[in-house]
Formats: sequence, C-alpha cells, structure tokens
Amino acid sequence: MLINDAFAQTADAVSSSGSFTGMVVQLLLIFAIFYFLLIRPQQKRLKEHEAKLKAIKRGDNIITGGGIYAKVISVDDAKDELQAEIASNVTVRVVRSTVRDVVLEEVKAANSNKKTKK
Repeated sequence: MLINDAFAQTADAVSSSGSFTGMVVQLLLIFAIFYFLLIRPQQKRLKEHEAKLKAIKRGDNIITGGGIYAKVISVDDAKDELQAEIASNVTVRVVRSTVRDVVLEEVKAANSNKKTKK
C-alpha cells in the first residue's frame, strides 16, 4: 500500500555511470597531488637537514634537540659525536643526529644588535 515496488537497474546503467578506469585515474591523480605537495617537499627538507648536520665543524653554533644553544669544540666523525660547550668551561658530548639546527652567524649578530639597541 504505502511502499512502491523497487525496480532493479539494468547492467548498462550501472557500468556507464561509474567506470573502473575513471576511478583508477582519480586515485592516480590524488596520489600525484599528495606526492608533489607533501612527500617531495618533506624529502627535500630532510636531505637539506642531513647535509647541514654533515657540514658541522669546529666553531659552529648549534641548537640541540633539547633546545640548548652550544658552540662546537670538536667533531668526532668516527663516533658521529660532537663536543659542545654550553657554558664557560662546561662541555657536553652530543650525538650529531640530535642536533636540531645550526645557528648562522648573521642571525646571531642580528639578535645581539637588537638586544644592544633596547
């Protein structure tokens, strides 16, 4: 009485509305967008960071993974460790892979100029 009979669609109507190749093309397009917007830039940043860590030398100022600013006193490439001075006459051993960033001298000079002007 209140329910109408449902009629099944024919196979032609289903196959024409959504094709398998169209779905594959859409998935490939989504993967390409993810690759170029997310994966590729992250890999580029990782390579730059690794190159920066390998280039650390004596006298560089670094920031450790814990946020401590330090000056590199010596580099041991065999053990992948750095000897860093965090305060006068206070040195610590730091594993190279835990260094977060190398502080550039220009940035440090700019920060010290701001402090002296205030």
